[in-house]
Amino acid sequence: MGFTTKTCEEFVDVLASKAPVPGGGGASALVGAIGMALGNMVGSLTVGKKKYADVEADIIALKEKATALQADFLRLVEADAEAFEPLAKAYGMPRETEEEKAEKARVMAIVLKDACAVPMEIMEKCCEAIDVIEEFAAKGSALAISDAGVGVTFCKAALLGASLNVFINTKLMTDKTHAAALDAQADALLSEYVPKADAVFAQVTKQLRT
Repeated sequence: MGFTTKTCEEFVDVLASKAPVPGGGGASALVGAIGMALGNMVGSLTVGKKKYADVEADIIALKEKATALQADFLRLVEADAEAFEPLAKAYGMPRETEEEKAEKARVMAIVLKDACAVPMEIMEKCCEAIDVIEEFAAKGSALAISDAGVGVTFCKAALLGASLNVFINTKLMTDKTHAAALDAQADALLSEYVPKADAVFAQVTKQLRT
């Protein structure tokens, strides 16, 4: 759909409009990409510095992970929009007769699962990004430590944002067992990685203010 090739101004304008996509899921993925890029910048500012020669190999490996995650997040901006389009169409299906009601229910069950899969993947990528930024903050240049703090905050925001896009879809599922399993998966990621992101932010703040 080309949302990632738009200018920042164009993306924000369409996000603010009544257009069905992009929405909160795509915005969360973009925020995750920005957060990961900030972590990657810490690595870029560390590589080649004599002071950090002993961790250079680690930083280079982290930068490779970060670059891959940036690409994943941008892919997910588009994937979220693509997954929502059939869901939006399903909402508009007629349900006047019993046959129409049954067909709408059948289609909704399929598209809700697809619509849930993307924000769940965004959540998983956010958790990977938080792990990477945690290492950047610990090993990277002290001159760029604030960028690690900003990056982990963005990834936490993206994680929380994507979770809401999981929960809004699981709430509508008629397969309550599957919905509960997805909710539990999302809850597990939140319970582990929101505190981890907070801890990284707290450590960065401590370094900057002491």
